[in-house]
Amino acid sequence: MSRWNWNPAPTVDADHAAERPEGAAVSGVPAAARVAIAMSGGLDSSVVAALYAEQGRPAIGLSMLLWDAVQTPRNGRCCGALDLGDARVVAEQVGIPHYTLRLDEEFRQRVVDPFVRDYLEGRTPSPCVRCNTFVKFDLLLERAAALGAAKVATGHYARIVPGDGSRRGELELHRARDLSKDQSYFLFELDQQQLAAVEFPLGELTKTEVRALAARAGLVVAGKGESMEVCFVGSGVREFVEQQVRLRPELAASAAGEGAEPANEGAEVSTRDGRVLGRAEPYYRYTVGQRRGLGIAAPEPLYVLGVEPRANRVVVGGREDLLAEGLLGERLHWIGSDLEAATRDEVTVRIRSRHEGVAARVRPLGDGRVAVRFASPQSAVAPGQAAVFYRGSRVLGGCWIERAARGAELAAGAASWGVG
Repeated sequence: MSRWNWNPAPTVDADHAAERPEGAAVSGVPAAARVAIAMSGGLDSSVVAALYAEQGRPAIGLSMLLWDAVQTPRNGRCCGALDLGDARVVAEQVGIPHYTLRLDEEFRQRVVDPFVRDYLEGRTPSPCVRCNTFVKFDLLLERAAALGAAKVATGHYARIVPGDGSRRGELELHRARDLSKDQSYFLFELDQQQLAAVEFPLGELTKTEVRALAARAGLVVAGKGESMEVCFVGSGVREFVEQQVRLRPELAASAAGEGAEPANEGAEVSTRDGRVLGRAEPYYRYTVGQRRGLGIAAPEPLYVLGVEPRANRVVVGGREDLLAEGLLGERLHWIGSDLEAATRDEVTVRIRSRHEGVAARVRPLGDGRVAVRFASPQSAVAPGQAAVFYRGSRVLGGCWIERAARGAELAAGAASWGVG
């Protein structure tokens, strides 16, 4: 039996909530409601709703319909209609009002279109970071405020910790207690204002503990599996890119050049020294670090070293060719104000979400650009991915990888770092 005393509450449609003045009353929403729970219909956000209900905190549930173009209905898509149905049921179970916000056009502009353009421009995108930066902790915060909520709680596995010493008065973003589920990498672009407006109640819990809470509460999603990594892609990523270009050819303009069409024929596959090995799939079907499915026979394993869209060329080489001494990044972002310490001392850098991290020195170059020198060479530094800076469990900030850097490209910063 559940340890909570559920009082079912009606679901209220809030598609046009953003049109209301900030703090305006909405029919069906308690006047004292101060926390909006971002409910995707998954296990984690559902447990957040249950925890807040148990604590007696006035709350509302907010779900976002972000992408309804996947033809095959199935659960595990945090932005699809089936999962939002689960969110509605859970809200009824825990006794809070539930609202659905239709943000599919904004999601397409801010997440899906850049995802497609990145592939067409030879980059490997990180759509979950963009979704957090431009949707969940931007648009959703605005909609929550319009509904009278001062805070938004989500099911992210991360922690927000008050700063101390010289950072007193600031908030810090830290890794979750359960490192196997930690999502801090995807949150590196949050700022102080956003951190002050959100809560991550699962940051101190393990996934096993969260699932046990759901089962004990009798939530309908207690046995639900994990959500998909790219929620809006119905089949393969490459097939999705091609489908979007067919539907909206203007997406390819920036990659192909003015007046040109994106290359659909097989890409030239060549080595770094220009030796042509043959032709394979179109260039946008490849990402840096890829080994399987290259479509080229070779006596030794080959890896994608680079993608050149305008030449419709994929550069390949051996595993050792993937190694880079550092990277050049753009759109540098710091969460806190202690920039000097971050650039003076060594930090840990993660160059993709599943990367364990490497010691590195960070050198800002101005205009949001940055050079990062690794303590040891790293493999598959992919343009378009995020490089996130840590000190211990704390997220300092990060940048977007422009390209891998070697030798002379890092020499300018070497003197400042005191390394050769």
